[in-house]
Formats: sequence, C-alpha cells, structure tokens
Amino acid sequence: MRTIATSSRHRWHEDLQALLTGTLLAALGLSLFEQAGLMSGGVVGLALLARHATGLPFGLLYFAINLPFYWLAWRRLGRAFTLKTMVAVSLLSLLATLLPGWLRIASVQPLFAALGGGLLIGVGFVVLFRHRASLGGLNVLVLWCQERFGWRAGWLQLGIDAAILLAATPWMSGPQLGLSVLAAAAMNAALAVNHRPGRYLGG
Repeated sequence: MRTIATSSRHRWHEDLQALLTGTLLAALGLSLFEQAGLMSGGVVGLALLARHATGLPFGLLYFAINLPFYWLAWRRLGRAFTLKTMVAVSLLSLLATLLPGWLRIASVQPLFAALGGGLLIGVGFVVLFRHRASLGGLNVLVLWCQERFGWRAGWLQLGIDAAILLAATPWMSGPQLGLSVLAAAAMNAALAVNHRPGRYLGG
C-alpha cells in the first residue's frame, strides 16, 4: 500500500510539551552520567574541558560557548528555531540544578549509566529536533550541516563527541573514558536511526 506523507506545523502547546519532554530526558541522562563519573560530548563536554583547563565556573563557560552558535542558528535556521533552542537550553540548565533535589540516585552500574543515559539523551535530542529546537551549541551546527549538505546529524555528532572525549583523557581514567565513548555511541545511534532527512515532516 502506498502511503502519502503529509506535513503539518506543530501548535505552540505541542512545542511546549516537546521542549519539556526533550529536556527532561536529557537531564535524566546527564544525571546518570554524573553519578557514574562519565564525560559528555557537545557543548557540555566542551565546557567541562574548559573548566578543567581554566578553573572558571561551568555555567559561565557553557553560556559563553553557546553564544556564537545562537548567532549561527539565527542566521541559518531562523528566529523560531533560535528562540525555542534558547528556551530548551534554559530548561535544561534549570532541570540540571533542580533534579538532584527531586531524584536521589544512590548508586548506578556504570555500563547501564553509559547505555541508558546515552539513549535517554539521544531520544531527548530527537524530540527537540522534530520540533525545530535543540540544546544549543554543536546541535545547531550538526542540524545546519544536515539541512545544508544532507550529512546525517547523528554520525556527525558522534565524530565531534569522540574528539571531545579524546581531549578529556588527561582528566579521566581508562574505564571512564571507554564508557563515555560507549555512551556517546548510544546517544548518537538513537539520533542517527530516528532523525533522518525527510523522515519526519512536522514543522
């Protein structure tokens, strides 16, 4: 049977639900990473690296690193995308601050943290991407490359994350680094499989 794809734009309350859901999934995944001592990729990973190198506060570095990517998003992906991305980044920052008081994880098996956390963050990215938003930073760059050149966002993100993790080797043990690479693979595999150009037509 032949299926005819149709496209419809999301309503504001659908976008709001997606922003809340996507950022919550990402925050839960990051909580697992933190409990297991794993490293993240993307701008979070860059900010962590910069904190190790400079000693400056993580929040300040995360905000500063995101600034040029907001400019790219505004120029290349539009005002609506940029504003939703700014909301998503703010929500993730808020959830990352509040979640430890709402959810206390006494212990977690590191392998589960890598796989489960990576998949949670990857699905969170998919939810946000399908509603024309992201968590800022490198997500904006890879989305622009996918729309401009047709490069698969998941695999491009995986390559960038691998480079960030390798740069973190002076501050991580061998097992932590290996599990962080596995977490990045799980996260980006979820993104590559579920977010392909032309597969989802919602606006």
